[in-house]
Amino acid sequence: MTRTTTLKLSDELRARIASAAQQRGKTAHAFMVEALELQTDLAERRSAFVADALLAREEVARDGLVLDADEVFDYLKARADGRPARKPTSKSDLLAI
Repeated sequence: MTRTTTLKLSDELRARIASAAQQRGKTAHAFMVEALELQTDLAERRSAFVADALLAREEVARDGLVLDADEVFDYLKARADGRPARKPTSKSDLLAI
């Protein structure tokens, strides 16, 4: 189901939207709907990212399992280059997050 929503826009913003929409071969309405969808998706992904990061931080605090990023990158680069590499080991002294 769709519903009508009214937006109060300045004349300047209306003109910018009309111009940008025309350049993309869209109506101003379609352009605004797409912009709202994109921003909503971005906000939802950002919220999920933050929730994941906070969960990871809790896991680190609880379990103490962390790896040094430089060691991980060096390991991955060596493996990607076909060179043998020693796997990074977890560090407990990096918990001062």
